[in-house]
Amino acid sequence: MRQFPGPTTAIRAGGIGEKRLGRSVLRDAGFPGRRVLWWWMRLELTPLQARLRERLTSRNPKTEDDDTLIQAAVAVVFAPDPDAILFIERAERADDPWSGHVSFPGGRSDASDSDLLATAVRETMEEVGVVLHPDQLLGTLDDVAPRRTHLPPIMVRPFVFALDQRPRLALSEEAAEAIWAPVETLLGPDANHALMVGVGGTRRTYPAYRLGPRVVWGMTERIVTPLLALLEG
Repeated sequence: MRQFPGPTTAIRAGGIGEKRLGRSVLRDAGFPGRRVLWWWMRLELTPLQARLRERLTSRNPKTEDDDTLIQAAVAVVFAPDPDAILFIERAERADDPWSGHVSFPGGRSDASDSDLLATAVRETMEEVGVVLHPDQLLGTLDDVAPRRTHLPPIMVRPFVFALDQRPRLALSEEAAEAIWAPVETLLGPDANHALMVGVGGTRRTYPAYRLGPRVVWGMTERIVTPLLALLEG
């Protein structure tokens, strides 16, 4: 694991403390037929994680019931110490409209997934090599969909998980880098940022968060902002 200047801890693909595994290796490592295997475990929550679980379970997340939308899910993973959230910087790919963006581990639902929770778990295992368990689930945030019409018609459901320590990561070819962003940094005034983006010949300003040289915006920002509001409320 390398320490980078600024408030975040980043793990680059092929860097120290990380090994790169292709999708086939991750799928075959104890997950025959790409099925996610669940087992019981006991989770010790930090005070922040416990507070977040209480607030998530006391609300009803808004769901998008549009069958015409592509179904997808992401995992918002918390781990100490200090309390931080796991982001990935997506690898540069011509077929990915979110290529190079900072996002959460996740992706589209697969025919093998029993539900969107299984999608979030499978995608997290494939992209960063972390196996998530039901007992680590704190709750669900509101569904989000792109607001820009040139993006795919997709619905993303964010599932929030808590770990009791930062795991060893194994990045797939879809993730160029993994970033642990401290919650305290995201809540600080220096993280708020306005991003100017050119779309269809016009330029618009979007709310964003700055994590050192990286920027969190778009659908990921629309997941992060209400999540932080729950922590502050």
